[in-house]
Amino acid sequence: MSENARLLALEKENRILRKQLERSKTHRIKLENAYENQQTVLFKVIQGLEQSLEELTSTQLQLIEQEKMSALGNLVAGVAHEINNPISYISGNITELEYSLSEIFDHLNLYQHQFPAGVPEKIAAHAEEINLAFLLEDLPKLMASVTTGCDRIHAISRSLRNFSRIDHSHKILSNLHEAIDGSLLILKHRLKANNYRPAITVTTNYSDIPPIPCFPNQLNQVFMNILANAIDALDGHSQGKSYRELETHPNQISITTEVSQHCELPVRTCAVVHITDNGPGIPDHMHQKIFEHLYTTKQMGKGTGLGLTISQKIVTEHHGGRITVDTLPGQSTRFSIYIPYPSDALADR
Repeated sequence: MSENARLLALEKENRILRKQLERSKTHRIKLENAYENQQTVLFKVIQGLEQSLEELTSTQLQLIEQEKMSALGNLVAGVAHEINNPISYISGNITELEYSLSEIFDHLNLYQHQFPAGVPEKIAAHAEEINLAFLLEDLPKLMASVTTGCDRIHAISRSLRNFSRIDHSHKILSNLHEAIDGSLLILKHRLKANNYRPAITVTTNYSDIPPIPCFPNQLNQVFMNILANAIDALDGHSQGKSYRELETHPNQISITTEVSQHCELPVRTCAVVHITDNGPGIPDHMHQKIFEHLYTTKQMGKGTGLGLTISQKIVTEHHGGRITVDTLPGQSTRFSIYIPYPSDALADR
């Protein structure tokens, strides 16, 4: 074979090899692209599954929280009903009892007036034995005390019924102070003194706030969550301190309410509830995360990380309001809940 023939053959083989190489490169690029596409699809699938799992977990925990509130509401409603029946019976008879005692006292006074010196010795001795003068003075006070106690029980029963009422599909006018008082009543056992700390002091400073359109039971849940968190924070802050130290610097929760004309909301007028505790505050690195889904600063098993998330959703999405937190680490934490009034709600004020 001549030299030219060999060169032509080599060039032909070279062209064939280049084409094969180009096809191999193209095939490799296609495989790489397919691999990258598969990786992207797989990443999206994993991301979607993780999001679905998170949403499922969130929904499950929210349902548990709602079920807890529902069960609590049913329990509270039952207790209120059981209290209301006997106390209504007692209250219904107090007026008649007061009238009867008044008639007896009048009769005794008339008898003593008509026979100032002629009371038989045996009757006079018995009057002295039972301390009749003291009874005549003290019985009206006892009746007044019983009446006050019945009124207090009625108020508790009413507060329990308000707390347990079922929300309507639309907002209804509600008294925020009754909702706060109902939450404090439910949490009262946690505020009492125990073996390692004195009682937590709660002070309320309520302004003249007109009823506001809202979903009362949902706001009950918001106040319950925030107050329970405050108690948890104060309990944790009490650890490592002596009882005497805690008596000197007591744990405190203060609640103030007001109507503000300068809310940073589309509706400028709103009811504001401030709940402040003098606990440990919130560290700076946690401050921005407390409303995040499933974020909690509590020990394992003591918190779901949903309480404040749900509270924020209730206030912002269901009521068009806002909820903020201000904290001084090591000193205090204040949650502020802003619930807007409709533009015509305060027209008559």
